[in-house]
Amino acid sequence: MAYVITEDCLGCGTCVDECPVGAISEQDGKFVINADECVDCGTCAGACPADAPKPE
Repeated sequence: MAYVITEDCLGCGTCVDECPVGAISEQDGKFVINADECVDCGTCAGACPADAPKPE
C-alpha cells in the first residue's frame, strides 16, 4: 500500500530527500507520492514535521 501526502503538508520538501526510491515530487506547488514507485517504507512519514504522509 502506498503512502499519500495529506493537506497537512507544509511544503518544506523534507520528504523528497528522505525517500529512498525517489517516489516524491512536486507538482503544481504540492508534493505528491507516485503510488507505482512507493515501496511503503514510511521514511517520508518519519521525516515529516507535519506528519502529512499517511498510508493510503
